[in-house]
Amino acid sequence: MIKKMNASENELNIPAKNCRRMVVLGSTKVGKTAIVSRFLNARVDEQYTPTIEDFHRKFYSIRGSVYQLDILDTSGNHPFPAMRRLSILTGDIFILVFSLDNRDSFQEVQRLKRQIYETKSCLRNKTKESAEVPLVVCGNKCDRDFHRQVQEEEIQEMLGGEDGRPCAYFEISAKKNTNVDRMFHTLFAAAKLPDEMSPDRHCKVSLQSCELLRRKSFRARKCKDAYGIVAPFARRPSVHSDLMYIKEKAVAGAQAKEKGCVIC
Repeated sequence: MIKKMNASENELNIPAKNCRRMVVLGSTKVGKTAIVSRFLNARVDEQYTPTIEDFHRKFYSIRGSVYQLDILDTSGNHPFPAMRRLSILTGDIFILVFSLDNRDSFQEVQRLKRQIYETKSCLRNKTKESAEVPLVVCGNKCDRDFHRQVQEEEIQEMLGGEDGRPCAYFEISAKKNTNVDRMFHTLFAAAKLPDEMSPDRHCKVSLQSCELLRRKSFRARKCKDAYGIVAPFARRPSVHSDLMYIKEKAVAGAQAKEKGCVIC
C-alpha cells in the first residue's frame, strides 16, 4: 500500500528556502492544465476538462540537496476573487497563460500581471525586492493554424513593462511541447532555483525512491545527478495554513522595512 503524503508534514526535512509554490493563472481553455501536465507527466490529455483548482507536489534530489515544488493549477473562471488573491499571496513563482487566438485571454493576463505585483507588494517592503516576482507570460497554441488576435506590438508593450516591470515571454505549444522546456529554464533561473528542476534536466523516478531521498548517504552518492518524484496524493494546504504563511511573510516584510528606515 502506498503511503499517502501529508502536505503538513515535512517528511524529507527540506529547508524552507528549498520549498516553493508555482501558480499557473489565466482564462479558461488557454492550456494551463496542459502546461502542468506536460511539466509533471511529459504528456497532455487531449480531452478538455474544466479545472476548479488542482494541487500537485514534486520532490527533487539535486546535487545532494532536496527540494519541494508545489504547483497550483487555478480555475480560469475565478468564481471566488478572495481565493485567487490567496493563491497570489502564497505563490512564489508564476506562469501567466493566454491563447494566441483569444484577445480576451491576453487582456486577462495583463490584469493578472498587475494584480500579482499589487498583491505581492503588501507583503514586502517597497524596495527592489517588491519588483522581483519570478514570472513568465506564455502565448499558448502556437502550433495551430489560427487567426492571430493579439499583435506582436501589444505583447512587446506589455513585456517592456507598462507597469514598470518587464517580464519574459514565450510563444509555446503545450500540445507539441514547443518552447515549454525553454520557458521553465527561464522561470527557474528568475526564481534562483536549480536549472535541473526543468522537465528536461532531471531523471523521473518512482515513488518508491522517495524513501531513498531521506538518506543522506543516497544524496551524497548521487550528488552529481538530479531526480524528480511526483507525489501522487498531494493535498493543498488548508486556508488556515496559507493565512499563517501570509502573516509570517507580512511580519518579515515589515521588519525588513523598519531596518531599512533605521539605515536611512
